[in-house]
Amino acid sequence: MAFATIDKGSKYFTAVTYTANASTQNITGLLFQPDFVWTKSRANAYNHNNYDVIRGATVNLGTNQTRAESTDVNSLSSFNTDGFTLKYNEDSNYTNGSTAVAWCWKANGAGVSNTAGSISSTVSANTTSGFSIVSYTGNGTGGATVGHGLGVAPKMIITKNRSNATATNWTVYHASLSTNNQITLNQTDGQNLPSPLMVTTVGASTYTLGSSRREINESSNTYIAYCFADVKGFSKAFSYTGNGSTDGTFVSLGFRPAWLLIKRTDSSGYDWLVYDNKRQVEYNVVDDFLKPNLSDAETTGNAGQSLDFLSNGIKFRGTGASSNASGGTYIGFAIAEQPFVSSKGIVANAR
Repeated sequence: MAFATIDKGSKYFTAVTYTANASTQNITGLLFQPDFVWTKSRANAYNHNNYDVIRGATVNLGTNQTRAESTDVNSLSSFNTDGFTLKYNEDSNYTNGSTAVAWCWKANGAGVSNTAGSISSTVSANTTSGFSIVSYTGNGTGGATVGHGLGVAPKMIITKNRSNATATNWTVYHASLSTNNQITLNQTDGQNLPSPLMVTTVGASTYTLGSSRREINESSNTYIAYCFADVKGFSKAFSYTGNGSTDGTFVSLGFRPAWLLIKRTDSSGYDWLVYDNKRQVEYNVVDDFLKPNLSDAETTGNAGQSLDFLSNGIKFRGTGASSNASGGTYIGFAIAEQPFVSSKGIVANAR
């Protein structure tokens, strides 16, 4: 078995929990300066908030919303060497004493110009951890290409129109979807074949956009995309078929997860689910989750959508249709806490 290249996942991604104070507070303890921060109140039905280093602190989007980006100096005000600063008007810091979580990624700082595609982009890419942030301006031309900076083909790309005041969805390309199909992060739809197409061919340096479509390539509109590649022992895109049993499907990842995103794709009406290793510490069992498509507070102790975080993957223990319906098809993306086998040949334990 080939050894992993990243022994400590928390150098590139971490989830951090904290208590809101309805004032200014520094969230610290990260092993890196974050370049992408996704915050959510756990206790309250407040919006998700997404910030990145290319758009800049104070500029937010929300995965459950279709609005253009907005600037609020009293939200996330800075990215710091070991965390970030929140002010009183940030949804996850708004109600004093309430619980919240932030999912934080390391890219590569403020970003550089990338001219690999027919559309020039600004890219902050971490080729070690397989994550990049991409900003570009649409040209309305079918077949236009955008550079992502990873050096390998990303397996998942999440894109949002930043500038258009008309409601626009968060579109998701995932390598396990049917050819040219997409799915929507802020909705409960299944996979679909959009017309015109959105993201089509995905390569090691660029990916290809469909024609003039507001969600992906409207002329003169600005966009942000988050690109995720597979890195052995650290991150993996996957798909699986549910079996409707408490002895559920096992998905081999090659690592113990720190963060997990899943979505049913064969049918509409099912939420996206996010699990992590910090909001719940109960050995292997994880049954607390948040929903990226909704402002809902955290769901806790939900046996129907429960699963195990194991040393080498995940195993589903619930029979809920959003995660393990018999014959249901699902996609997911996971990021590691620790590889199953480290670069020194050390085998990980389960939680």
